[in-house]
Amino acid sequence: MTSHQTTQTMKPATAAKKLGVFLEATPAEFQEGVVSRSELNALQADPPEWLVELRRNGPHPRPVVAAKLGVSISGLVRGGVTEPLTTEQIDALKQELPEWLQKERATQAEVRKEAVRIKEKQQEKDAKRAE
Repeated sequence: MTSHQTTQTMKPATAAKKLGVFLEATPAEFQEGVVSRSELNALQADPPEWLVELRRNGPHPRPVVAAKLGVSISGLVRGGVTEPLTTEQIDALKQELPEWLQKERATQAEVRKEAVRIKEKQQEKDAKRAE
């Protein structure tokens, strides 16, 4: 007796998130259908031109914009960035380096430092317990 394996599918929004692209900028056929796991893997392995172009030039979703600017998503909102940005707009912000961006980058650096400190402290505790 063999088990019947069903094809795993996802909504276009989920697939766009996994691909790191802004859903509304994808082709209509992508937005209107469902994406199977194998189709997603194929898109990642051999991206079509529209996907390459979106990844290169945008518009990019907030998590990608935040990562490219070196800030958190909350930091983007505090800085007034609520819309998707293109690579050109992101580069312009990096050149301008407005005060909010400098502040949010400093905040993000502090958050990372604190995360490292906590991790090291936990590792020390784990090492003492192991002894």
